[in-house]
Amino acid sequence: MKLNKKQGLFLKHTIEYWQQQGTITPEVANNLKDSFSIRSFDWERLAKYSFWISMICAVIAIAAITLDEFLMNLIEKIFVDSKLIPCLIFAVVAAAFYLIAYRRRKTKPLHQFSNEAIIFGGVLSTAVAVAYFGQAIDTGSGHFSLLFLLSTLIYAALAFWFPSKLIWVFSLLSLGSWFGAETGYMSGWGAYYLGMNYPLRFVLFGGVLIGLSWLFKRHVRFLDFAHSTYVMGLLYLFIALWILSIFGNYGDLNSWYNVKQYELLHWGILFAFVAIIAIVYGLKHDDATSRGFGITFLFLNLYTKYFEFFWNGMHKAIFFILLAVSFWWIGQHAEKLWNLEFLTHETKK
Repeated sequence: MKLNKKQGLFLKHTIEYWQQQGTITPEVANNLKDSFSIRSFDWERLAKYSFWISMICAVIAIAAITLDEFLMNLIEKIFVDSKLIPCLIFAVVAAAFYLIAYRRRKTKPLHQFSNEAIIFGGVLSTAVAVAYFGQAIDTGSGHFSLLFLLSTLIYAALAFWFPSKLIWVFSLLSLGSWFGAETGYMSGWGAYYLGMNYPLRFVLFGGVLIGLSWLFKRHVRFLDFAHSTYVMGLLYLFIALWILSIFGNYGDLNSWYNVKQYELLHWGILFAFVAIIAIVYGLKHDDATSRGFGITFLFLNLYTKYFEFFWNGMHKAIFFILLAVSFWWIGQHAEKLWNLEFLTHETKK
């Protein structure tokens, strides 16, 4: 078995620790060490990053085409100003991508990254096909959120058919786009829907996705998509809370400009409270995802509030000294709890 350097060193140190504790004999330790080797170069990571860069470049290329007036006029002439023809063409292209990816998964299951890149091509083609379909049936009602809902249904169906976590992520992105556009349409494109601006709505939306991910964990059929739903829910939740901590539940910039910063402080406190809950939950249940989101956005909240309140009035060194002292106290408290847990565990032995 070949491992990358980080995995190999961890496993090697673990085996050595077991040998020192007498859990395994030196002979067993040598056999375990001989059962794996450390790769000198992480080709897997290079392949993954290369395909990511390739997909990003593809998106940039498509965006460049849509922004180029000459190319867009040429495309419109080729399709004789018909929106239905390019819709059908891109639908066929998307179906071809999905079919190729599906067959490659059967014949070349180890080529995970190239297979996902082909699926991504299908995802992009599907989005373009749906966009042209919307233009073809446009009645001027402005209810374009239905196109996002259509994309969500298509991506969700394809995600279960493959199955594919990548397509499922795009279905959740489309679902979020539908939620934002639909609530905007229902409110007459005003700032508020049921008294909530867009960030506050997406706080609830993220919470619903997190709850949905916990339900997915209880059903075998949805288990593959539980973690992706969980991550997307946390992403929606924390980004919305961050924006909410800056702008509050205000719907226009004029109202926000006239508000004192301390009047928005309670949103920042809510943001920090949720981040701390995520950290505590992650530490208690060994959930690296929750812990990582909580720590990242807690720091983001602190830096945001620093620039809002103290950038002009406080010396930069004082602010960071206060941060250092506070996190030293947190670390010291956590260390005491860990020592108590460790000593209790050792006593039970």
